[in-house]
Amino acid sequence: MVLTNIDNIPGRTIKAHYGLVSGSTVRSKNAFKDFGTGLKSIFGGELKSYTQLMEETRKEALERMTEQARQMGANAVVNVRFATADVAPGAAEIYVYGTAVTLE
Repeated sequence: MVLTNIDNIPGRTIKAHYGLVSGSTVRSKNAFKDFGTGLKSIFGGELKSYTQLMEETRKEALERMTEQARQMGANAVVNVRFATADVAPGAAEIYVYGTAVTLE
């Protein structure tokens, strides 16, 4: 599956267009990790537990979008975009969307 944030793939032709596909997931922080992260935020530096959480969350949302595109018969998703939102205290959503297509 080809995923890209541009609207076409150089050297390839879009043969079929299936429409919008998306994937999302909502994740919350681990309370124990959050305590340590709170201390880290006072002194500055990377919040590694949050970085890891966001990487895992993006991966899961991408997998869900890719599976939806695959079920439609697509072999690529173009114009891929990410969005985030706080949905509850301590919980955030990652939403990814794009256009499912078949490339020649």
